[in-house]
Amino acid sequence: MRRVLRREVAGIIGLLTDERDFRAMGHYRTFGFADFATYLQSVEDLLSSRASQGAHTMVTLFDPQEYADFCTDTGLDPDTPSSRARFTAEVATTGPAVPYDGQPLADLIPALVDEAVRRATWGYASALLARLGACTSCGEDIGRTAFTRASGLLARILDTAPTGRRHLVCSVSGAPETLVAVLHADADPDGTSQLDEAEALEFTTVLALGLATQSPGGLVMRTTAPSAPDRVCGWRLRAGAFEPLTAGEVFDAYCTDADSGDLVSPESGVDYCAPPDLGPDATPSAHRH
Repeated sequence: MRRVLRREVAGIIGLLTDERDFRAMGHYRTFGFADFATYLQSVEDLLSSRASQGAHTMVTLFDPQEYADFCTDTGLDPDTPSSRARFTAEVATTGPAVPYDGQPLADLIPALVDEAVRRATWGYASALLARLGACTSCGEDIGRTAFTRASGLLARILDTAPTGRRHLVCSVSGAPETLVAVLHADADPDGTSQLDEAEALEFTTVLALGLATQSPGGLVMRTTAPSAPDRVCGWRLRAGAFEPLTAGEVFDAYCTDADSGDLVSPESGVDYCAPPDLGPDATPSAHRH
């Protein structure tokens, strides 16, 4: 019966994804691993073993510095497996985590790192939006207004997009670095868009930040459908305005090397085109008080 119950228990593994973090754990006597490759192989074997028994496992990032801070704040001894387990459980509820579905660790680690970057991007963009506060002239919350506008724009883009699998990328330039958000959306036969809510939230937040701060940026959408060339279109962000790119501008953007400025060959089987009309009410003026 214990074996039966074990299948009902979900597991969480805190994973060290690079050798620097692995070395940082080496001074704990109870850590027990001296070689990073051996550690990764042991983790993969454990994940595979649990999956073969029908057990569900989530994998989360284990950050040594965050762990040390956690132990200091909670008064736990950091050199014990139980403290590491408590920290892992805590991180899994608030930080990045991905399910193990039998994929190789070489595929799982990039997915976990991407999830961490996605969460960090959303958190940073959200904090900047919240920091904008209320307009001193009309009292409107600038960040909330921009988020509402960005949500409407995204909805109109998906509603008017050609049928197929949509891949959208939004980038907003700013200090200290450019923020990039990615959204995947599939269309049902009835035209309803299926998308990941967390991705959509991050994407909308980054777009809202570009609108609210009037930062330069852009949004590109690639639509893939069976037996048809891929369609690529886009919009630019400029001074709070959301403007469609012409087919020629999209072509130039995709067929120009960003570093050298040299022309590069266009992709075969790709149409560079103007975006669909979002309607007269889709791009209202930004908050300009």
